[in-house]
Amino acid sequence: FRMTAHPLSRLAAFARPYRRNAVLATVYSVLNKFFDVLPELLIGVAVDVVVNQKQSFLAKLGIAEPMDQLLWLTALTILIWVFESLFEYLYALKWRGLAQDLQHELRQAAYAHLQKLPPDYIARERSGKLMALMNEDVNQIERFLNTGANDLIQVFCSSLMVGAVFFVITSDLAVLALLPIPLILFGAFWFQRRLYPRYVAAREAAAVVSNRLNNNLAGMATIQAYTAEDFEREHVRAASDQFRARNAEAIRFSAAITPVIRMAILVGFVATLLYGGYLALAGRIGVGSYSALVYLTQRLLWPLTRLADMTDLYQRAMASVGRVMDLLETRIPERGTRALAVKPQGALRFDAIDFSYGDTPTLSGISLEVAAGQTVALVGGTGSGKSTLLKLLLRFHDPAGGRILLDGEDIAAIDPVALRRRIGYVAQDPFLTDGSVADNIAYGERTPDRARIEAAARAAEAHDFIAALPNGYDSAVGERGANLSGGQRQRIALARALYRDPAILILDEATSAVDNETEAAIQRSLAHVSKGRTTIVIAHRLSTVRHADRIHVIEHGRLLESGTHDDLLAANGTYAALWRLQTGE
Repeated sequence: FRMTAHPLSRLAAFARPYRRNAVLATVYSVLNKFFDVLPELLIGVAVDVVVNQKQSFLAKLGIAEPMDQLLWLTALTILIWVFESLFEYLYALKWRGLAQDLQHELRQAAYAHLQKLPPDYIARERSGKLMALMNEDVNQIERFLNTGANDLIQVFCSSLMVGAVFFVITSDLAVLALLPIPLILFGAFWFQRRLYPRYVAAREAAAVVSNRLNNNLAGMATIQAYTAEDFEREHVRAASDQFRARNAEAIRFSAAITPVIRMAILVGFVATLLYGGYLALAGRIGVGSYSALVYLTQRLLWPLTRLADMTDLYQRAMASVGRVMDLLETRIPERGTRALAVKPQGALRFDAIDFSYGDTPTLSGISLEVAAGQTVALVGGTGSGKSTLLKLLLRFHDPAGGRILLDGEDIAAIDPVALRRRIGYVAQDPFLTDGSVADNIAYGERTPDRARIEAAARAAEAHDFIAALPNGYDSAVGERGANLSGGQRQRIALARALYRDPAILILDEATSAVDNETEAAIQRSLAHVSKGRTTIVIAHRLSTVRHADRIHVIEHGRLLESGTHDDLLAANGTYAALWRLQTGE
């Protein structure tokens, strides 16, 4: 039901903690409009005083002298303007404060929810699209709450208040003056229904542009190396053209609203001018009443010319609300809840694991065991399923069949956060945050231990090059580690894994993209740090895993062979063939 609810009701449900502020903002908007309408009535009263003097409306209330009547009108005008200004200040304060609060909460909630989803969700949805959602879409909602919500409330209130005055003075004229309003509202809603899908399409196109730019900025070195600047500029131009075309479709509709509304307004204004004048000339209404009605007609109808802007802002905001709420309502995979009270021994068992990406089988019946403290290697061709097996261990996904046991307990029952805190993970292309070397080694630690940072760096054979940096451990690594070489980034990533003293250490092709010296350094580190902890290594270079306690060969999602390096060579199977291919023997 929630997925099909109106975007405004979905936003209201999210903003429930701010309901009091929203109610106060609405009350202030209504009161401001009430005092905003009163000056037009005072104009009519003033005209009545000047024309009728001692027979005026105020004279009947006991203020006989015309000058006294004007003084009372002046005082009342000042009071009304003060209250109008006060409530304008208060509604602006409340609506803008609410806009800022909800902008903050929506962005935080969207990001927090995104962190709970599997990493593959981000790859599938594209990071540029998600960036547009958390920035531009959230900002679009803020813009609507800043001004649009108040405008819609005040147009509604103005119609009710002015309509009531018209009916009190003369019901005949009220019908004529208010006749355009249903037509205007019908036209606005007609346009809205056609604008909404166009703005949704425009937001999708904007996300494509954002994604393209984000992707190109990250790969600028490759673009320049392959002299593909013109090629990529054409891609950006095509995406931007698509965005412009989608926006143009929406603009064609939104631009037509104001001229249509102005023509409808003209009907109401002319009716008041002519028929109201006729009634005044015939003595059926006073001159002051006629003056008030003319001014009130303008006050009622002319704000409706802004209905185009309001509709435009509203529809853009609702399209954005739908996208943000769709993300917030994306189902989070079920999580275990049990904590790990003590450091696990690290014994692992993969029991008949099956897994598929969509309709494509990735793992089929994988069963293997890793004894506590053992170093095992997973080898095989690209796409064989090795990395997927580790993603299942990290609970980025859950197996379609089978189970993974840690010290005899199914990891599905363990809180993924508690599980991951006991695992050190080093990827082929490590992520470094834009901070110092120390920040990256103690990543995620609120109160980092400097001695542990240095000990982890020494264990990863990273201390020497860190000490040689301009500011040592306080040196900035740059965006995604741009100030460091690939080998340096890899050793810092290893130090980061060792800093948390994990029970299980995972290296996912951590040495495949480094030079021989760095690979040798990492191998020396592993020989030392793998003692006493379970270590799983994925490698293409078989020379880096030949000393593993056990090697498992996986191809096309199936476990083909298991054994030590010597056992597998003696078996003369897939592993032996790979070894001969890589060594030239």
